[in-house]
Amino acid sequence: MATLVIKIGTSSLTRPETGDLNLSAIARLVETAVALRRLGHRVLMVSSGAVGVGCSRLGLTTRPQVLAQKQAVAAVGQGRLMGLYDDFFAEFRQPVAQVLLTRDNLLSRRQYQSVCTTLETLLTMGVIPIANENDTVATEELKFGDNDTLSALVAGAIAADWLFLLTDVDRLYSANPKLDPQARPIAHVTAPELMTLTVDVAGDSRWGTGGMATKLAAARIAVTAGVQVAITKGSEPERLLGLVAGEPHGTVFAPDPQPLNARKRWLAYGAMPVGTLWLDRGAVVAVRDRGRSLLPVGIVAIEGEFEAGDAVRLGDRETGQEVARGLVNYGSPELRQILGHPSTAIATILGVEGEPTAVHRDNLVVLPSIGSDTVDSG
Repeated sequence: MATLVIKIGTSSLTRPETGDLNLSAIARLVETAVALRRLGHRVLMVSSGAVGVGCSRLGLTTRPQVLAQKQAVAAVGQGRLMGLYDDFFAEFRQPVAQVLLTRDNLLSRRQYQSVCTTLETLLTMGVIPIANENDTVATEELKFGDNDTLSALVAGAIAADWLFLLTDVDRLYSANPKLDPQARPIAHVTAPELMTLTVDVAGDSRWGTGGMATKLAAARIAVTAGVQVAITKGSEPERLLGLVAGEPHGTVFAPDPQPLNARKRWLAYGAMPVGTLWLDRGAVVAVRDRGRSLLPVGIVAIEGEFEAGDAVRLGDRETGQEVARGLVNYGSPELRQILGHPSTAIATILGVEGEPTAVHRDNLVVLPSIGSDTVDSG
């Protein structure tokens, strides 16, 4: 028995010309999910489409750009979308559950664990949870940004065996196959290869927010959690049965052989950083390559305002890249006083005894070396 997460995008659920729901595509997806359940697998779906369906119901010809309009349109579309899923699955006597999430649900470790427990309970009961970002209440600063990211976070949270990213192409290519006839298909990618993979990943979905770039980012999140990922064609969901059976379909991303544990996954992808600590070269090497705690002496600059216990980014001042995330032991006012100083000077500077580390290694996670992870330094 395997735990499977199936992410279906707007482009696979709707007709591109009108944004109307493609009922035959939904029916095939439902039949595949039911077939997987009957084979004994646990299935969770992450479904986009609420905004696209809402646009169709309201007669809108383009996706709204203003947040309030997106929220209103999503409210119209989500009910219709979930109602259809419930009706289709009911034909097979398969219970489903709606799970709407925002980034806010993952910010605190306690809420993150609550989400994990709820999803695990539903799966144990034989239910297929259908998750989506709660676009009706999500604000711009607390959005996942796309359901590819959400699906990867959920897959890690429930320790899934597979994450299937269904899209409008059959696999990953070296370039956009719609534009470049010389584009080469990519069948298999290892975890180290994924972290440095560079391809032309431009997306052109009119109704959705994701593209191939977001799918690669999601794959990076999932494989670091030990989840195997496949990108395959959404119009042929039956391929998932073959993938689970070991048949080659789409592009498969192998899981990291040394995945992050649950706490490290939350630190890396659940907690939202509220500031940045810029490190000198010595501190970068100590934290990233030697697994050491971050000491105040290795910090050269601080951005943002935060309190002790908040999540922060750790950035390489020389390259501008984010190298790690962690929970800081000092608020920004105190840390600005002691940055660049040895730990033995903390008591003298602050007038009280304090932690010798700015971020302890137990509360720190080193991120994969991904070229796109550049911190905005203003």
